[in-house]
Amino acid sequence: MSLEVVTATPYPRFVDGVLRGIALTRDEAEYLYSCAEVPLDALAEAARELRRASKGDTITYSPKVFLPLTNLCRDYCGYCTFRRDPGEPGAHWMEPEEVLSIARAGATLGCTEALLSLGDRPEAAFPEAKGWLRAHDFERTLEYVAFIGEMLLRGTTLLPHSNPGLMARTDLLRLKESNASLGLMLESTSLELFSPGAAHDNAVDKRPHRRLRTIREAGELAIPFTTGILVGIGESPRDIIDSLLAIRALHQQYGHIQEVIVQNFVPKPEIRMRDWPAPSTQWFARTVAIARLVLGGEMNIQAPPNLTPNGLELLLDCGINDWGGVSPLTLDFINPEAPWPEVTKLAAVCSGKGVRLRARLPVYPEYANRRQFFSGSVWKSIEQRTDADGFPVPRQPRSHICEIMSFSPHSAAAAD
Repeated sequence: MSLEVVTATPYPRFVDGVLRGIALTRDEAEYLYSCAEVPLDALAEAARELRRASKGDTITYSPKVFLPLTNLCRDYCGYCTFRRDPGEPGAHWMEPEEVLSIARAGATLGCTEALLSLGDRPEAAFPEAKGWLRAHDFERTLEYVAFIGEMLLRGTTLLPHSNPGLMARTDLLRLKESNASLGLMLESTSLELFSPGAAHDNAVDKRPHRRLRTIREAGELAIPFTTGILVGIGESPRDIIDSLLAIRALHQQYGHIQEVIVQNFVPKPEIRMRDWPAPSTQWFARTVAIARLVLGGEMNIQAPPNLTPNGLELLLDCGINDWGGVSPLTLDFINPEAPWPEVTKLAAVCSGKGVRLRARLPVYPEYANRRQFFSGSVWKSIEQRTDADGFPVPRQPRSHICEIMSFSPHSAAAAD
């Protein structure tokens, strides 16, 4: 169908089709997203109806601790404040003892998720990173991530969720042994973002075909997966639609994408894109709504609440059903200037919109009873932590089952 034909078609027909389970085509989605004659209110109403039909009145979040294992990274994205080169102020690696201490403190505050975040393959760019890893008996950063995940699963009540950048098939298999879920933001399928001076100039690991390959291989290996798009970094409306359709196609094939994050770019003084305009609240809300319409009612869609603190009601209106990870203990180290909202505030916002807030594990409730998605040790932990609906049950404090000094980096992961 050509765009010319689409623009002559009343938008209610498309929206009505989506509500009846008919997937939007590329041109239909671009029309609904880009056409000024299609009001945000109409898109939002359809997005809410889709959410309501599949998710009922429940909005979720994940109580987490944020563990930035290292902020060294070989990529130089124009919007990033997280990454560092060796020797720069704030450059760091987290030692295992520090990770375990923070994780245990989070567990006492009711956290269930250990979010492991880090830069992409620093050992490929920096001899200092390679030296740190070798001093700790590792060759690659992803080996360290796997070790930490195994340590946390055995030694705490938290379930690991790792976002370590690109992962090869062998890395995915190793990380599946200890992680309830894994994540990699697609961000965008746009190749224009690699032009000189653009957002992904000098960021080899952001090439869309490489990130889509990781997401696809996670599907082949039945790993619950988080991905998403970054809005406002120079992409076009068609790029947004193409990115959402790429995610939809992979999920339709493998059924493993448990959530899609729709995240807005926020300019900051210290980044290369400091003068780049942030997407307006209305445009970002429109993107959230079209994401729901493209991805359907069953997909879990989240928008980080700390990045749109004055638009929480609007995000609910546009069809999100999840707020992502919210920590009572640690910062959002990717956006340290943006504090997490209090859970009581999120609950009040939800209540004002006629929905209820409920905590979840890093794996969503609908995946929690699907044995094929987990290793034996992770499956056992999920069974112990969830009720019949897949939500976390209150837990009594338990003794730690290992101490850091007795846990070998190369101990075998628990067998299925």
